[in-house]
Amino acid sequence: MSRQDQPEPRVVLVGTLDTKGDEYDVLRSRLQAAGVGVSLIDVGVLGSPGIRPDIDSEQVAREAGADLSTLRGNGDRGQAIATMADGAARIVRRLVETGQLDGLLVAGGSNAGTIFASVAPMLPFGTPKVLLATIVAGETRPYIGDSDVTMIYPVVDIAGLNVLSRQALANAAGALAGMVRANQDHDPGTGGRRVVAATMFGVTTAGVTAARKQLEAYGYEVLVFHANGQGGAAMEHLIRQGRIDAVLDLTTTEIADELVGGACSAGPARLTAAARAGIPQVVSLGALDMVNFGPSATVPESFRQRRLYQHNDNVTLMRTSPAECAAIGTRIGDALAMAPEGHARVYVPRGGFSAISGPGGIFHDPEADQALIDALHRRAASTTPIVTSPKHINDEDLARDMADALHHMLSASLHVDQPRGNRQ
Repeated sequence: MSRQDQPEPRVVLVGTLDTKGDEYDVLRSRLQAAGVGVSLIDVGVLGSPGIRPDIDSEQVAREAGADLSTLRGNGDRGQAIATMADGAARIVRRLVETGQLDGLLVAGGSNAGTIFASVAPMLPFGTPKVLLATIVAGETRPYIGDSDVTMIYPVVDIAGLNVLSRQALANAAGALAGMVRANQDHDPGTGGRRVVAATMFGVTTAGVTAARKQLEAYGYEVLVFHANGQGGAAMEHLIRQGRIDAVLDLTTTEIADELVGGACSAGPARLTAAARAGIPQVVSLGALDMVNFGPSATVPESFRQRRLYQHNDNVTLMRTSPAECAAIGTRIGDALAMAPEGHARVYVPRGGFSAISGPGGIFHDPEADQALIDALHRRAASTTPIVTSPKHINDEDLARDMADALHHMLSASLHVDQPRGNRQ
């Protein structure tokens, strides 16, 4: 199909048109000039919109079960914006479900971040989501969530039209138009291949790479997630959506950060989605010898006397203690106990949990490792096979063994050794 024969892509712009009408007028005009259809949703609560929306703020408020005049009268703009963001998310979700949406753009300041955080998760992975806001210069995790997003820092605030803001608005509109057009020419499917998720950290790269290559040789589509908190949360989210067939969770370091208070927590639900979904999972203990912090100054005072390692200027690692390791082993065992019989297996690499914890490594601590292993056995041995190896987490033979085990588990769970597209 030629581009001329393709349907016009449609995007939604969500914004506070009472304060940013001119800016959204530029965005809409630029997108329409690029051949992209636009639906404009007004979430403003201060007054009349500067331009006419396609869905007005009164309708948005009703979608959230609220009354616009009441929201205005309460005098709490923060709460009002949160309510309007909820209403907009409900509208956008309906547009997605009916196939009427190919992209999203939100522009503004801190309120834009609140709106975006509510609306962006309504769009599936791969659908372009753009946030143009000054707030992206700070901590962006609340706005990313589990979504794949594009963030643009405009340098100046989105508050009036000037030589810099016009360029930022033009760039944002051009980026969204380009992405939705590119999606029309791209088939994001897996070609019938089953999808395996894998988790990796810098200190487990060699092992995960070997396992990935082995799985790809079997014909799987392998998605590697960086176990930095966001990565693990995104993987769990995709599992819950039914987009993952099996998991090679070689790097479970995010559990250490969740329990000890590090910077790379993926939340308390980490390691639960595969068990609840009943899909095969092979789990290992990658990088559980460490908790992650930012620059050295960010390490809490209570941890300053612990064994620390400066990985680089922005990452400081702390060796987990025996007590912390015992808690980690218990958490892993409890999570795996939820898996159906035959759908989970743990590999214990006694040679070291990361590139720096083997014999002679700065985080080598057999006592702490043993505390984790003992707790894991106490909690999981009766429900989950535990395979103990003298090898290191990055040993390529061990990695291939884990990949082989997952392949056989997945084949058995499907009762047929065929790609996804050939399932009956």
